[in-house]
Amino acid sequence: MHADLVFAGGPVLAGGRRAGFAAVTGDRITAVGDDPAPLIGPRTDVVDLGGRLLLPGFQDAHVHAVGGGIELGRCDLTGAATVADCLDAVAAYATAHPRLEWLTGSGWSLETFEGGLPHRRLLDAVVPERPVVLVNRDHHGAWLNSAALARAGITTSTPDPPDGRIERDAEGATGVLQEGAMDLVTRLLPPVTEADKLAGLLRAQRLLHSLGITAWQDPLLGDYGGMPDPSSAYATASERGLLTARVTGALWWDRGRGAEQLSDLLARRKSLRESGFRAGSVKIMLDGVAENHTAALLSPYLCTGHSGLSFVDPVALREHVTLLDAHGFQVHFHALGDRAVRDALDAVEAALTANGRTGNRHHLAHLQVVHPDDVPRFGRLGATATVQPLWAVHEPQMDELTIPFLGAERAAWQYPFGALLRAGATLAAGSDWPVSSPDPLLGIHVAVNRIPYGEDVPAFLPDQRIGLGAAIAAYTTGSAHVHHLDDTGAIRPGHRADLVVLDRDPFDGPDHEIGAAKVAMTFTAGRCVHGS
Repeated sequence: MHADLVFAGGPVLAGGRRAGFAAVTGDRITAVGDDPAPLIGPRTDVVDLGGRLLLPGFQDAHVHAVGGGIELGRCDLTGAATVADCLDAVAAYATAHPRLEWLTGSGWSLETFEGGLPHRRLLDAVVPERPVVLVNRDHHGAWLNSAALARAGITTSTPDPPDGRIERDAEGATGVLQEGAMDLVTRLLPPVTEADKLAGLLRAQRLLHSLGITAWQDPLLGDYGGMPDPSSAYATASERGLLTARVTGALWWDRGRGAEQLSDLLARRKSLRESGFRAGSVKIMLDGVAENHTAALLSPYLCTGHSGLSFVDPVALREHVTLLDAHGFQVHFHALGDRAVRDALDAVEAALTANGRTGNRHHLAHLQVVHPDDVPRFGRLGATATVQPLWAVHEPQMDELTIPFLGAERAAWQYPFGALLRAGATLAAGSDWPVSSPDPLLGIHVAVNRIPYGEDVPAFLPDQRIGLGAAIAAYTTGSAHVHHLDDTGAIRPGHRADLVVLDRDPFDGPDHEIGAAKVAMTFTAGRCVHGS
């Protein structure tokens, strides 16, 4: 039988070999080999690769697609390199939106400000009357002006919440709220409409498809840090047939509650499944981030004498994960510090001991600091390491706000991709967009080089580099494993035709040029969703 679609004339990355063509019939790959001629008929569409590489579609195992899509329409400080750039952008946004009661945005970087802490007075100078709330790049802190602090009722005597911190100086609150303290103001923000959430999802889907992403996991189906719960947008898009990507969702674990929330999680999973959307994962956020000293460490930060925050008691965590595992949930852990990583692995081990191997494929995201004793536990326990390669580089946030406070020994334990792979761990990859770029090719470049594309800086812990094939596997087969999409992530007969055509073959060039590659075409279920 003739195929509907044939890719030929260039290399096809088909598992462990390079083939000469791939054929698609309907939504499935039906043949892979060297001579496509017998499969090409009068109605077959032929894509001439012209020497370009055909890959399985990229999959992002940790991306806030709806939140990122919404933020594209707000005050975006992503490209602001200086304090003046930030303030100019805020002033321009305020002028362009004179009727907004609250001015919101995101994307500012900690290294832009001395000590990583901007002050409310800077915002007061450009927007003195309307409240301004700007979430930082990693979404673990927010910068407010005085009007926003007043609306939230934050004064000198306001106590820190258990899971956060109000930054203060001699005059009182400085305008920076860390972690759970953000809730003091984000709960006051005008609600995001259902139409806005759906528009954000579709805007994000177009962007992600343009980068070759055909599937992802949204790690936060809930309200947190100014990001609205995206569940309804996914349900609506699924019901209306608007979701061309394959998406799984992780339901938010309310760290203010305990095991009693299980019934709510089961009900939400069932309700979303009835809409056609899979939400079989639960996200448990164990700690914060290293730059603001809220990542949970086994020993204290050198600058503060404390060891960060654990948002969930480790004994209770083992009980919660065992319960969730027994009810068929995957657990998606946020774990940056070595204490958080160990607590997560201990919880996975407790579930494995109690329930046996359930096949739920738990995974740990971020993994900034991993104690060497815990590296081999990933493979042994079947816990997937979901990495964000773009973070494993020398840049100001690393060199000025992290390494000095970790010390040389712990700094050398950061983002151990190579060690994890050598120890038998399965690597998946994600971007955490809008925290960092969602472009998989830039992430692959860093995973291979440990240097940002186009920058002349030393490699960051070069012994942790991985090969190009392994980096691509993390963004394809590794993430497909996490997503329980076992008929995706590879080019082989019977698999879904989720495919990407690059504008070149990066295997033919030097490693330092991997990041120059771009996506030319993206297909989901055999249908072109980007390019032509």
